[in-house]
Amino acid sequence: MNQYQDLANSVKLKVKRNRISILHQDSSLKHIGTGRSAVVFKIQGTNKAIKIFFPAYEKVAVEEANIYKKLKGIIYYPTLHDYGQNYLVIDYIDGYTLFECLTKGIEIKPLYIKETDNALAKARKVGLTPSDVHIRNIILTKNGNIKLIDVARFKQSNGCKQWEDLKKAYDKFYIKRCFPKRIPAFILNIIAYLYNIGIVTFSDYSSKQTFSWKKRIRKSS
Repeated sequence: MNQYQDLANSVKLKVKRNRISILHQDSSLKHIGTGRSAVVFKIQGTNKAIKIFFPAYEKVAVEEANIYKKLKGIIYYPTLHDYGQNYLVIDYIDGYTLFECLTKGIEIKPLYIKETDNALAKARKVGLTPSDVHIRNIILTKNGNIKLIDVARFKQSNGCKQWEDLKKAYDKFYIKRCFPKRIPAFILNIIAYLYNIGIVTFSDYSSKQTFSWKKRIRKSS
């Protein structure tokens, strides 16, 4: 059993009603995030992070590891160092997600959008179909570079239009001089929720009105 497997085994989780509690972890692990399918720790004293999947999502560990293998050598993605039945070890990326950039008022420059497009194009060149690309899994590093994480859905048969919609919102609203560059997290979360349930929609580029609100009309019986 290797050191990373030992670290993964040291983490004890309690899952109750979709809420995750960390009951125990090795002293060398610093909790840095919890997502829908996994919890992530920085391995202190290293530039590595270990992502440990919840029991219901353990099969995703190998799937995501295989995707990182295909992305090997592409600078926009972290390097895979090790993986096991329920964990991955990848580069620790020091920086802010684009979501955090919005909440902190850090300018999201057009170059960052272009670099994200480049990252996705390179993933497609190695046979992947990037999906689930959003502002929480795009990181602006302290050196001003773009990195993408959470690539488990890069093998879905149908692509995701979420990133294209985000670019439309960027072009239509964010780059306007009068548009606020700092947005509270709760507002971003509300917009994301409304987008996910189909209330907030974006039309095609060719349409004159890029952003629209769907009106749900309750039909009388």
